[in-house]
Amino acid sequence: MTDSYHGKANWLAADMRDTNEWMIHLSGAQIADLDNALRSAKAGGVTIDKLTKASFPLDVFDKLVPEIQDRLENGRGIVVLRGLPAEKYSRDDLRLMYWGMGLYLGTAVSQSSKGDLLGDVRNFGQDVNSATGRGYMSKQSLGFHTDTADVVALIVMRAAKSGGRSMICSSVAIRNEIAATRPNLLEVLYKPFYWSWKGQEAAGESPYYEQPIYSEHHGKFSCRHIATHILAAHENFKELGPLPEKQREAIMLVNQLANDERFHFGMMFEPGDIQLLNNHVTYHARTEFDDFPEEDRKRHLLRMWLSMPNTRALSPLMSGIYRDQTAGAIRGGFPSRTGTHSYTTAQAQD
Repeated sequence: MTDSYHGKANWLAADMRDTNEWMIHLSGAQIADLDNALRSAKAGGVTIDKLTKASFPLDVFDKLVPEIQDRLENGRGIVVLRGLPAEKYSRDDLRLMYWGMGLYLGTAVSQSSKGDLLGDVRNFGQDVNSATGRGYMSKQSLGFHTDTADVVALIVMRAAKSGGRSMICSSVAIRNEIAATRPNLLEVLYKPFYWSWKGQEAAGESPYYEQPIYSEHHGKFSCRHIATHILAAHENFKELGPLPEKQREAIMLVNQLANDERFHFGMMFEPGDIQLLNNHVTYHARTEFDDFPEEDRKRHLLRMWLSMPNTRALSPLMSGIYRDQTAGAIRGGFPSRTGTHSYTTAQAQD
């Protein structure tokens, strides 16, 4: 076990006060390139399920992609693209454009057993604390956590009336703090925990699995932390018994440090913002939000979970979720029960 990790992914809130550390303002040429690709796809009658790089041709924005990928894997682990005029486009056009951008960035994986590759992040009235509740279908505040893929990407189509502040911290910095102050709990975080699938398991599969929160492989650190999934496993499956006290203490310490203002910074989303986070080295959270009463003004984000071509190899201990741990593999996400995929969150179609 490495004593501590250094490098750009090990940052504190004070290091991120300069927005140049994590924000890229799209140029007029890059925005025009995306707009032209959208027009080309629509003119060709290409539907989102048939969209390819060839039918969404980018000649300017694609030159930015290697920098985005490198910043995510080898830099701060966060990139925010700002400047896309979201109000100029219909939601369907934004959905098509965003999916086209994703084709250049990585490979999308399913966000639920229903096979949705593009998740609609809206208030569908779900309770995140229920046995099958998912945070992206709720308006509730979400504690610091990771998503179930190498990178989580969000585009803001409509911002909230109030609230919905996005907060990010470095899981590397928190790991190093625990190593320096509570090494006994650091050891706990490297050992397996029981996790609930939250109803997303494949047919015939156990509703829970084992996986550590922290792991190391080939000199690279990786974190996966979703406290509600661990707590749900012990609350809903009595054969597991209560969560061991040391594991509970370790989880609470991670949460305590993530909520410490030394470690996290926040940003308010603007329409058109595109936020990308490396789940292996960052945690993210969200404050509760309130919607506008008008349907067209309600908070609405689109989410992709991306496998990245330049991502790190993972420990075999992470095989519960990441079935393929090799570097650059298409991995993460939840298996589709139907074997098919959709481009709209299933509940949004109801």
